[in-house]
Amino acid sequence: MPRKSRPPVPRAAPHRTEPALPETPATSSLRRASAFEPIEPLWQRLPSRDADGQRLADFMMLIPGLKRRSEIEIRQRMEAIHAVLENYQEVIAFVELNLRINTLWVSVQARPGLCLEIPAAIHAAVPEALLIGQHTER
Repeated sequence: MPRKSRPPVPRAAPHRTEPALPETPATSSLRRASAFEPIEPLWQRLPSRDADGQRLADFMMLIPGLKRRSEIEIRQRMEAIHAVLENYQEVIAFVELNLRINTLWVSVQARPGLCLEIPAAIHAAVPEALLIGQHTER
């Protein structure tokens, strides 16, 4: 009797383990995503409106070379970003720091100037953090 072939069994791809960050006030409230956790694309996870139904604005920052830094340096930068964001906690709806691609995404209440003010404060705390945006001068 001919043997039936089985479909291939998916296997987890080998992955580079992210550095374990010690529990600190800045990291204790953050949720780490697992490399094996199915994650929806960012555009599907982002809230588009706040609890009152008002539209949200957002910005992205690039932090070049962050994932290649030592565990201590990563923690220091996370704590600095967390300290800045705590000053704006009443207007922030969503934050994601993606160490794999060195990006920080922040969604805030749509208020004039917030998408420049908050990144400027983050840049002051973490000088290598760069706001990603459209250049409008021509």
